[in-house]
Amino acid sequence: MLSNHLQDGIETAKLMWSRIPSSEDGLFEGVGLLSTGDGSSVESLDYEVIENYAYREEQAQRGKLYVGSYVAVKWLFALLIGIGTGLAAVFINISVENFAGWKFSLTFSIIQKSYFAGFVVYVLINLVLVYSSVYIITQFAPAAAGSGIPEIKGYLNGLDIHGILLFRTLIGKIFGSIGSVGGGLALGKEGPLVHTGACIASLLGQGGSTKYHLSSRWLQVFKSDRDRRDLVTCGCAAGVAAAFRAPVGGVLFALEEVTSWWKSQLMWRVFFTSAIVAVVVRTAMGWCKSGKCGHFGSGGFVIWDISDGQEDYSFAELLPMAVIGVIGGLLGALFNQLTLYITRWRRNYLHKKSVRVKVVEACLISVITSVISFGLPLLRKCSPCPEVDADSGIECPRPPGMYGNYVNFYCDKNKEYNDLATIFFNTQDDAIRNLFSAKTIHEFSAQSLLTFLVMFYTLAVVTFGTAVPAGQFVPGIMIGSTYGRLVGMFVVKFYNKPNIEEGTYALLGAASFLGGSMRMTVSLCVIMVEITNNLKLLPLIMLVLLISKAVGDAFNEGLYEVQAQLRGIPLLDTRPKYQMRKITAREACGYQKVISFPRVAKVADVVSILRSNKHNGFPVIDHTRNGETLVNGLVLRSHLLVLLQSKVDFQHSPLPCDPSGGSRSIRHNFSEFVKPVSSKGISIEDIHLSSDDLEMYIDLAPFLNPSPYVVPEDMSLTKVYNLFRELGLRHIFVVPRASRVIGLITRKDLLIEDNEDSGSRELQSTSSSSFR
Repeated sequence: MLSNHLQDGIETAKLMWSRIPSSEDGLFEGVGLLSTGDGSSVESLDYEVIENYAYREEQAQRGKLYVGSYVAVKWLFALLIGIGTGLAAVFINISVENFAGWKFSLTFSIIQKSYFAGFVVYVLINLVLVYSSVYIITQFAPAAAGSGIPEIKGYLNGLDIHGILLFRTLIGKIFGSIGSVGGGLALGKEGPLVHTGACIASLLGQGGSTKYHLSSRWLQVFKSDRDRRDLVTCGCAAGVAAAFRAPVGGVLFALEEVTSWWKSQLMWRVFFTSAIVAVVVRTAMGWCKSGKCGHFGSGGFVIWDISDGQEDYSFAELLPMAVIGVIGGLLGALFNQLTLYITRWRRNYLHKKSVRVKVVEACLISVITSVISFGLPLLRKCSPCPEVDADSGIECPRPPGMYGNYVNFYCDKNKEYNDLATIFFNTQDDAIRNLFSAKTIHEFSAQSLLTFLVMFYTLAVVTFGTAVPAGQFVPGIMIGSTYGRLVGMFVVKFYNKPNIEEGTYALLGAASFLGGSMRMTVSLCVIMVEITNNLKLLPLIMLVLLISKAVGDAFNEGLYEVQAQLRGIPLLDTRPKYQMRKITAREACGYQKVISFPRVAKVADVVSILRSNKHNGFPVIDHTRNGETLVNGLVLRSHLLVLLQSKVDFQHSPLPCDPSGGSRSIRHNFSEFVKPVSSKGISIEDIHLSSDDLEMYIDLAPFLNPSPYVVPEDMSLTKVYNLFRELGLRHIFVVPRASRVIGLITRKDLLIEDNEDSGSRELQSTSSSSFR
């Protein structure tokens, strides 16, 4: 019978994913319901349009005016997402810069009298900030730990991970980032800003947070996962645009790194959102230049202007630049592998003990980081300040934590500076400016750069994975710019040309490490050009990115893919695995019995099936008079739970309300079947039914999707994979080979134009021979 060949779509997806090699055993628990590494549940999203009667009835009532207003609301939400993300970025940056500024100012004033007292104050301030961050994460918003990019990438890939887009996650991300970055840990705030933008977009899309009574019905416009996915995409691009003041880079980052589905209309809205973010950030920075924002002034946001750096390069320099790309690929791949091992060890052994262990771990790493950043510069001898022109703008020395080069730290003479303290005992943004700086040849010694590279690389590996919001962009730039400057020092000495700048090689090193670790190319290239304001270096950045990515790909996957595997997030990659070509859809499904419902189902049977398994979609079948099986469609678990909870569609008769198969009037609107984003929704345990209710029936015809996607049983798994991923599906039916064909659709049949005179639609008068 046909029903024996039907396969549950979630089961198909589960078995498809099981064919993909994973670093974790037991990644999937049950069928249709996945589990992340921390035990939280993962469900697939319904990006497919469920064309049930409620949906069609709602669509029939919509006119052109409604469609126009709907599009206008999308643009309005894009505007709100840009403003909200920009303001959140401004708040985070102002807070981080002021905490860091107060910390360094207080420490520097104390070390004038006693270095030991200054050391104690420095360690305590960092410890308090980090403790506040880890306390917020562990007690209030566990989903806000880490960068959040793997989780958002999973959401846009079709997975709904509980908690990642909630209001408390947004609050935890913002304040946790302030504490962790302000506390001097070897991590950045750029990744968390992407997650912050996604949370803001999601909350706007669902009308706010009902749990904290911060919701508005005026904002509850978008009721489908497809529309919310578009908003979250805008939020991701806005986060990158806010972090780097790189609107074009934000758009390309969303396109290249996080999204699995794209269209031209979305491109326009994402670009508009990023532009709004740039305007908001620029306005805030202009307002802060007058001194109204404390220590946050002309700096603060991550931008390192090297437009006055190296203007030209020779062909002979391409070899050391290629070497930088190879080094970036090797160190980036090593970084990914080390973080994989350490994070797995943390999850399997350390973090299983108790929440208190996470707090102690973060505080211990904070103390170690503070001791290293304060203690190592004490062991380094100071160097005399270089002789510079008065018009060069270079001031030597400068106190720690102040904008500029040549930091005076533990020096006997006034006209001396500590090169290791210039990059170590400083904020990350200022340290990168110093490494990128032009006209500062011989400022750093090779010994200091090697010391910083080894220690900061180790700290970055150990810190990544702690229970605090952590981004890897800025630490990656610091690591890469350090060995890039080392190579630049060698090039300056070997070629002996005055036009070669060490800062140029530092920039190329930063790009190479990010490319070797994150495996981004186009978006990263544009971001590096935007944040350095030097278009002349574009070909060189492209060169090192291509080399570093090729070298890194030879060893392992990118950082976010590795972290997604560790968290049990089953991402569907862009390309299916090669072995899928030899597997058919029938073989992928296996031979397990399909759980299905008749068109009119008894309430007791529905409850029993929902309690006995975790499937999220069920075929609905019926039988004709001659005994043949008829596929009515697909009904979702969430829709069945709504029907059981409301009870208004229960009936005493086991017969269809409309025997002809037509749709009857129902007592639900489409919005009742919408599940809140990143929420568990209704559970079968939350529904209480009496014995009389269990003896009644439900006609499922008005609530099912009558047109699910169907594939023949002998279709290759590669085709099924591409169809599943590119359309953002949650279920696919697998059926036997069809016995007859009722029609053939070609390109000509899909070219439809509006006839304004009659209001009807007609096909374009193109000869069929042109297409068939």
